[in-house]
Amino acid sequence: MNCLLHREARVLLAAMAATCPHMHKYAHHCGARTMYPAATTPPATTNNRARAMAAATAVLVVLLPLLLACAPAAAAADEQETHIKVYWHDVVSGPDPTAVTVARAAVTDTSKTSFGIVEVIDDPLTDGPELNSSKLVGRAQGTYVGAGKDTMAMLMNMNFVFQGGSRYNGSSVAIMGRNEVLSAVREMVVVGGTGVFRWARGYALARTHAFDLENGDATVEYNLFIRHYVDAATGSSLCVC
Repeated sequence: MNCLLHREARVLLAAMAATCPHMHKYAHHCGARTMYPAATTPPATTNNRARAMAAATAVLVVLLPLLLACAPAAAAADEQETHIKVYWHDVVSGPDPTAVTVARAAVTDTSKTSFGIVEVIDDPLTDGPELNSSKLVGRAQGTYVGAGKDTMAMLMNMNFVFQGGSRYNGSSVAIMGRNEVLSAVREMVVVGGTGVFRWARGYALARTHAFDLENGDATVEYNLFIRHYVDAATGSSLCVC
């Protein structure tokens, strides 16, 4: 189709050049084959103009359906912002941890910032701060890496996968960014999503709710601000689930 569009566009430029002297230089520059030698004056007879206009009309008839077929469907959708608050539980202790170390650098054991460590996580997400009594709404699945040599900063790369306890069951959002864990508030990027959150973008704010100095377990409050599309006519998600 790209070849057809390119060929028809060249024909259209040639037809426009035949009716407008100012278009001749542009058409010649773009490689369009004009109906006259480049060094001569464009013909200005009524018959030539009529033929050129007819050719331009024919090209538009061919191009219009192709352009309409390629037009994005987003025009039929409205963008909305959704706020989601969840609690992220990073359990590194006990017989059933949800975060495990899969790699470490030679300097990691002596680093005060865990520089070089790589953790894989499948952390529970709940609607409240207590892991055992709050409703499970999803899982945070992905990795975080000790990326700060002089500061305790993690590179987060994870999906928040919403499950049966959530109204967004089956959908997910992808979060990536720098997490300086000792800061009061850390901001990361929502880079995409699936299901309800297709075409998602936004940001996430993380605040530490609790941290156990003895075993390293942590509970972090995440507030997600997500922009995504809904059907303009019904107000419902564009997800075909």
